[in-house]
Amino acid sequence: MIRLKDIAVQARVSVMTVSKALRDAKDISAATKARIQKIADELGYMPDVAARSLRSGHTKLFGVVISSLTNPIYARILLALEEHAHELGYEVIFAHSLNLPHREAASIQRLLSRRVDGLFISPVYRLEPKAPAYERIVTQGTPTVILGHRAPFCEQFTAVETDDVAASFEVTRHLLALGHRRIAFFTGRQDAPWSIERLEGYRRALRQANLEVDDKLIFPGGTTIEEGSKAALQLIGEAPQVTAVQAVNDLIAIGAAEVFLKQGQRIPEDISVTGFGNILTSEHFRVPLTTISQPKYRLGEAAMEAMLALLRGEKPQTRRLSAELIVRESTGPAKKA
Repeated sequence: MIRLKDIAVQARVSVMTVSKALRDAKDISAATKARIQKIADELGYMPDVAARSLRSGHTKLFGVVISSLTNPIYARILLALEEHAHELGYEVIFAHSLNLPHREAASIQRLLSRRVDGLFISPVYRLEPKAPAYERIVTQGTPTVILGHRAPFCEQFTAVETDDVAASFEVTRHLLALGHRRIAFFTGRQDAPWSIERLEGYRRALRQANLEVDDKLIFPGGTTIEEGSKAALQLIGEAPQVTAVQAVNDLIAIGAAEVFLKQGQRIPEDISVTGFGNILTSEHFRVPLTTISQPKYRLGEAAMEAMLALLRGEKPQTRRLSAELIVRESTGPAKKA
């Protein structure tokens, strides 16, 4: 293993000078730093990260806890986090909660035991007002940014989130402008704030249009394609006069659309379908999906900006970013009775 002493001998300087040069200390000239770095590279020197962490009190590690990398919503958020972390000299450790509270708690504990300098967490939502894992974060004092909406158990942390109420409101207004009046809504999890906000946006748009919110047109969806299929079958049996479906996310919308097409219904001639999220599949589905494009990369950037503020000892405010309605072929004028 190459040591600082080996570099010092080759460069004909002291070990202290080598140490300072490799740490980019200000009292070493640029020319000396470049010469020492060149020798270090030629010798294949690898810094001892663990020893450096002990000296500095910083691990240069960020921990990220999400439900699963298979969830397409996270791809660009994580890309932004990792890119900016790399530029700052940080490594990122990923952990999956699989939407299980006990696995989330274990993941948080493992990352805290690694002494990460900061945590980014997409929470596993639950109805309980407190969660021991999050209380442990507060006790340890680890800077933490919530990726998504806050709930009572994590409301003490800074968050970056999409303005889901406004975005969902725009989707419903789009359907209303096309003449739809019987618009069904496929919900998500009842304990998830993003699901609650999207349902609220739908309700607000209907009320603004002086239409009564009919709870018989609100169906339990979930988060997956399979759950979207089940909701569509339930709708066909209970509310056949519906002319449009507004789904809480793209996967639910795709699952529903597949059922409608198999049942011989045309999209959008017989029924319009909308999603939320603008995942890659939504654009390339056999009937390209009208949906909401969340600012995923920008959410990741905003999360890193919040983290850097926390590391400076500041208290950044929660950020709510606007989303964009993307109109594609899955929506059209309401079918005339």
